[in-house]
Amino acid sequence: MSSILQQLDTVLAQRKQADPASSYVASLYDKGLDAILKKVGEEAIETIMAAKEGDQEHLVYEVADLWFHTMVLLAAQDLSSQAVLDELARRFGLSGLEEKASRTE
Repeated sequence: MSSILQQLDTVLAQRKQADPASSYVASLYDKGLDAILKKVGEEAIETIMAAKEGDQEHLVYEVADLWFHTMVLLAAQDLSSQAVLDELARRFGLSGLEEKASRTE
């Protein structure tokens, strides 16, 4: 796993115990799941807008925000980036059609 993802997972887990007045992430946790989901949605929209603009630097910036807030969501649900990496590894080498057909409804 990427070292930066591991480091971020660790920090995000630590922020669960932090004072919401002193930590942006702790304040998101304190506001609850709906606030975190709203932030992920906002970042997804900003990512789409940046892609439409065609500015690669801006797109990378917005994707970083989206990934970060998605990791906050994972941590809030007691998951880490490793769970997502494991799922991607499971899918690696499968065609998208095969993977989709293997899902249970």
